[in-house]
Amino acid sequence: MANKKKVIVTGFEPFGEHTVNSSWVAVQELDRLGLGEAVDLYVCEVPVEYQAVQSLLPSLWKNKEKLPFLVHVGVSGLATTVTLEQCGHNEGYRRLDNCSYCPASQCCMENGPDCINSVLDMDAVCRKVNDSGLGVVVSVSKDAGRYLCDYTYYTSLYLGQGRSAFIHVPPLGKPYSSWELGKALQAIVREMLELLELDRAEEEHKYHDHCHHQHQHQHQHAH
Repeated sequence: MANKKKVIVTGFEPFGEHTVNSSWVAVQELDRLGLGEAVDLYVCEVPVEYQAVQSLLPSLWKNKEKLPFLVHVGVSGLATTVTLEQCGHNEGYRRLDNCSYCPASQCCMENGPDCINSVLDMDAVCRKVNDSGLGVVVSVSKDAGRYLCDYTYYTSLYLGQGRSAFIHVPPLGKPYSSWELGKALQAIVREMLELLELDRAEEEHKYHDHCHHQHQHQHQHAH
């Protein structure tokens, strides 16, 4: 298929009490399930290190015109649902990473906006997936936690002009299995792709309407 969509989904390595990181386990499960024939899925494990994120993300976004969006998945010990994060934050990074490091400025991007929203309407994605009878509860949050998850999300939103998504998953078995989390990621990413496709079609429609209107306007003036 000539115009296959390329989608990259990342998970995180173990850290702290998360000796098995359910985000990477869920992403590997998604990799096994796939996103269908029309999508080339690539997965990548991200180190829980601020500096590694700063060098890795620009390389993931390198061919951004070929990438509809980037999806990041992280674990939250507090989560009992699969949580879609609407925005990333620039400041407040005081927690030390796996290398016992945190940015001296405690922020992602010097002089960057305080908060960047995803272009995706997470409430709409959440509604669709919850209505699909998947058996996994999905919710929406506006606070990704001011650690590597939030840091990665903000950096990705900044580099990708908002074309990024972040999904928090609970630890394995609390309450979902790796297979259930993989199925949830599959449903969520498919829904996001569909939503982006609809938005693109709407934009094109508006653009064609605008061009048509301008053409008519010029035509009238020509008489």
